[in-house]
Amino acid sequence: MILTDTHTHLYYETDPEKLSDLMQRSLDNKVSRLFLPNVDSESMALVFGLSEQYPEYCFPMLGLHPCDVKENFKEELSIINKEIAQRKIYAIGEIGIDLHWDKTTLTIQQEAFRTQIGWAKQLDLPIVIHCREAFDEIFEILCELKDEKLRGIFHCFSGTLDQAEKVIGLGFYLGIGGVLTYKNSGLDKVVQDISLEHLVLETDSPYLTPVPFRGKPNESSYLIYVAQKLADLKHVSLDEIAEVTTRNSRLVFGV
Repeated sequence: MILTDTHTHLYYETDPEKLSDLMQRSLDNKVSRLFLPNVDSESMALVFGLSEQYPEYCFPMLGLHPCDVKENFKEELSIINKEIAQRKIYAIGEIGIDLHWDKTTLTIQQEAFRTQIGWAKQLDLPIVIHCREAFDEIFEILCELKDEKLRGIFHCFSGTLDQAEKVIGLGFYLGIGGVLTYKNSGLDKVVQDISLEHLVLETDSPYLTPVPFRGKPNESSYLIYVAQKLADLKHVSLDEIAEVTTRNSRLVFGV
């Protein structure tokens, strides 16, 4: 069985021994494909450090997180873009719009999002979208820029069935994580009406820890609890969840 964590910040752990333990627990739970998004120019070194240490299991992505789109965002984008030109990466991400913390940066978030979608198209790479309280704003840009090259994952999807169908209609996959295990999230009801062919799994570690570890730091090894919850909801085996969602991840990332 191979489980794929399509979105993990496992590299935030900088203690070598603890990081080694995190990786070993992940592999012990059959989570052997980990996709690593940076968030800004400073975190790129951490992403590549982990992916170079575990090249068989870790795959880097690069982008500028919407919460890190500040006044100097063009400088940040330039630094990241130069790194992309010199590295093998598997997606542009995580990118998007976040209106939870700061609505005043919407205009520059939109500009940064459009710019990075352009990179992905030029490089024929998928995008990994961070969307928080900004579904309509993101969907508008995706519709505007839609073509045969625009594809990717709506990371940490927790929206409605209508929103899910809109995302799928654009050819994107839904990233399903720990929120699925939360009692009152409503995501369990949404995924019951969606084919497994449109889903990939993720942890977003160290955030959004699934039950039964909610309240503690998340880690990629906990992906198995998300997968089991999805298996229970779909009335299929854990092996089938792993097979289908990993296959979907291969279709997205090309590896």
